[in-house]
Amino acid sequence: MTPLEIVGIISLVVLVILKIYYIQDIIKTFKRLFRRSVTGREGLVGQTAVVKTPLSPRGTVFLEGENWTSLSVEGRVEPGEEVVVTGVNNLVLSVVRKK
Repeated sequence: MTPLEIVGIISLVVLVILKIYYIQDIIKTFKRLFRRSVTGREGLVGQTAVVKTPLSPRGTVFLEGENWTSLSVEGRVEPGEEVVVTGVNNLVLSVVRKK
């Protein structure tokens, strides 16, 4: 095998690898473009928040960089505990203790 043939084979292998990567990148981009974005209520439910003021049952939690008024479904929750958002009603989060 001549050096020119070796260079040709190596170039072909590199080209195939780059094409595979490029196709995967295109597929990821299209998936991102057509994915339904999750915002609003749907984006908050299931998120974990940190209690800032005692929830007895109403208080404040910190979630995604903001303080939210919240209502504990399970009774009193102390500051520093983690809670999970179960619902949203008029900008008041319903929360339960994180298990």
